[in-house]
Amino acid sequence: MIEVGQFEDVTQIRMSRVIDGVPIYWVSAYLIDGLLIDTGCDYTAEELASYLEDRQPDMVVNTHFHEDHIGSNHLIQERFNVDIYAHIDSIPLIGKKAFLYPYQETVWGYPVPTQVQPIPAVIKTEHFTFEVIETPGHSVGHVALLEKKKGWCFSGDIFSRETLKFIRPEEDMDETIQSMKRLLDFNTERLVLFTSVGKIIEDGRTALDGCIQYLENLAMKVKNLKNKGHTIEEIIQNIFGGEHTFAQLTNGQYTTENLVRSVLRV
Repeated sequence: MIEVGQFEDVTQIRMSRVIDGVPIYWVSAYLIDGLLIDTGCDYTAEELASYLEDRQPDMVVNTHFHEDHIGSNHLIQERFNVDIYAHIDSIPLIGKKAFLYPYQETVWGYPVPTQVQPIPAVIKTEHFTFEVIETPGHSVGHVALLEKKKGWCFSGDIFSRETLKFIRPEEDMDETIQSMKRLLDFNTERLVLFTSVGKIIEDGRTALDGCIQYLENLAMKVKNLKNKGHTIEEIIQNIFGGEHTFAQLTNGQYTTENLVRSVLRV
């Protein structure tokens, strides 16, 4: 299932697998002046490719290698003969078969391995210029694209919400904070965040700053409790009231424990 919306010159393409008539998780790609940013999941590959038939992309960027961002790569490459670009650390991961947990297979499906090119520092379309910003934290090889004149920031998964409650085990909150600060450092009149979860946040500076403050305050609380001799389990109970239900739904991948352990390193 896909839904299409417009913000200024940016087309947002929201995609989700549908089970029993219900979309189960939305992810977003963005089309701007022939540039397609991310390609969604494998389950919606045919729908996305069909939508693009009359809007043929000139190039594609993957913000990172996760299965909900590269799932249509193979079909778009095959049908439109376009180059796909990603951070050099993502390239080998996009080019080999992914390991997925059952929940990932159910929600997004297995992406077909594809060969992609190293992303340049600057991407130019007919009307716009995008700076490629390294933004690790959510994953290795994660990038954001910034169009300074317009104040558009295509942020992938480096920002999803201001108050995180759970993360995957490989996520690094210290790197995430530094990446968000890197985006805030850019001198632009405004900063609009185009997120992969589908939120378009017009006051992106306030959202990023709020998330940074939340994570830094959380780190202080966690470290204070740890220094007083509390266990990780006690810290989770004290701050969050217990482990999040997503832990069971995601085979123990998205957990509050992961978040607590990560902010201890901030």
